[in-house]
Amino acid sequence: MVQQYESTVFPVDGRRLGGSNAGPPRGALTVALLLLVVSAGCLSGVGGSGAGAGGPTRTAGPESPEGIDVTVVDVVDGDTIEIAYANGTRDTVRLLGVDTPEVHTANDPKEFPGVPDTEAGRNCLRRAGGTASAYATDRLAGESVRLVFDTESERRGYYGRLLAYVFVAGKSFNHALLRDGHARVYESTFTERERYERTEAAARDDGRGVWSCAAVGDGTAVSDGTAAEGRTVTDTPLEVAEINYDAVGNDNENLNDEYVVLRNTGPEPLDVSGWTVADDGGHTYTFPGGTLIDPDTEVTLRTGSGTDTATTYYWGESGAVWNNGGDVVTVRNATGSTVIRVAY
Repeated sequence: MVQQYESTVFPVDGRRLGGSNAGPPRGALTVALLLLVVSAGCLSGVGGSGAGAGGPTRTAGPESPEGIDVTVVDVVDGDTIEIAYANGTRDTVRLLGVDTPEVHTANDPKEFPGVPDTEAGRNCLRRAGGTASAYATDRLAGESVRLVFDTESERRGYYGRLLAYVFVAGKSFNHALLRDGHARVYESTFTERERYERTEAAARDDGRGVWSCAAVGDGTAVSDGTAAEGRTVTDTPLEVAEINYDAVGNDNENLNDEYVVLRNTGPEPLDVSGWTVADDGGHTYTFPGGTLIDPDTEVTLRTGSGTDTATTYYWGESGAVWNNGGDVVTVRNATGSTVIRVAY
């Protein structure tokens, strides 16, 4: 364990900095130098509660840029990564203050307020855990990141893993998980807890990510990926009539066979100009101006490219959007209000 001491620095001319001009005895200088060497050696690796290789400074808060630069060599799941230090040694990091749904063990819906304690709820959490893992892999795997430690938190957790904020290109990945609805705030002590709780609350209110699981178990979620009633969040005659998330063959090579069908169940034409359709991974399509859906009429939104017609629209994506292992279809109106959210 690295101990902190109040230090006295003696420059080469023998004067004590900030004190009297009387120089130290030669023996004191030797001891000071030896202590410096020993301290440097202690910081060269990761001790039971110490920092990582390279000796990062323990910071006063998570937004400080001080920390240690490492490379992510593996993403275990949404909140746990394997990293390598500059000297080649490796360590496991548990992201501080956040908790994503499990993918390797069972989930407890009680940990995620609003998610029903049913088989549907647990299955939705498992899918959300997979989505969080994919989100982390896309953004962290193979990347150079900075670990930043928090003075209010232990340096290592119960399983001996480092507890840290992970910064990518200067931005907190821990906070991004909460913002995008991939995690809840973990019950622990850390500097950023109040801000994290506010961020989680906003994601819950909007039903983002894992919080869309609150919609399952009430007959409104898509169960087979082909048809179901869409869950209406605000009053609208629009519904999700079909989700074909698994195209024939390779999804990425058959993009226009991946699609979502929307139906206007109302008696009047519905203007959806500026309305958006989004998945749970950050892909968003916006309907062009002048888009009307006639009464009792369906429109199909295909993932690939083509020429729009009155009943078929093309997203223009270069890769598949809808996750075969489960996803969420979110429709928002032109003001940004959520009108439909369907988990499958």
